[in-house]
Amino acid sequence: MIGAAGGVPCEILEVIDSTNAEALRRAAAGARGPLWLLAKRQEAARGRRGRPWSMAPGNFAATLLFSTDRGPAQRSFVAALALHDALGQASGRFWLFGLKWPNDVLLSGGKVAGILLEGAANGALAIGFGVNLAEAPDPADVEPGAVRPISLATGAEVCPTPEEFLSLLMPAYAEWEARFLREGFAPIRAAWLARATGIGDEIVARMPHRTLTGRFETVDPQGSLVIVTSEGREVLPAADVHFLPQNGEVARASRD
Repeated sequence: MIGAAGGVPCEILEVIDSTNAEALRRAAAGARGPLWLLAKRQEAARGRRGRPWSMAPGNFAATLLFSTDRGPAQRSFVAALALHDALGQASGRFWLFGLKWPNDVLLSGGKVAGILLEGAANGALAIGFGVNLAEAPDPADVEPGAVRPISLATGAEVCPTPEEFLSLLMPAYAEWEARFLREGFAPIRAAWLARATGIGDEIVARMPHRTLTGRFETVDPQGSLVIVTSEGREVLPAADVHFLPQNGEVARASRD
């Protein structure tokens, strides 16, 4: 136990398969949180759709477990804003970071952090945070078309310990969560859009049974991606999205 922020306890785990997996196990055993779990090492970390998530020594992996019956999908935006704040505070340079729909954080165009939301059978929600603090994965190990990985140490020349970073993330999340509960999704959406990258860019949105190409227009009041194609406006609650900036670099974001 390393203390609490806003009354939320936190535990450090020396070695675990993944913090989300541990949170879901605890939820299955009856735990509903709120609780933060921080891992010094993960041996089977994963991203969305079961994709492996590389965790080098000194990087950050933590999960917040809590109960909610309100807007679980919209918590990815709450989490992204909290991550953005924590990274900005850690580096002192907020302008280096941007948000990519709906839950990646970019540093100078490279992916520095990601978020994984998973629901538990008892109604609890696990929000996993992964941040490349000390080291980024080898670009060769990232799937084709993905945003190039970058670390905070390389991109911002700072490298807090995972415990130090958690001390920034916990109150940042608590603040955005309180605002979400108090005011709803509208101010969260507005704040996310103000920090977003890729708006106005041409994108390819891939879904199980179709692929769309068009311009990323906005995020709607429910958090869905809005894309304008040659055939009209489409609202996509879920897609694999490849952004195609004018400089030719392919950036990628995705939503469950």
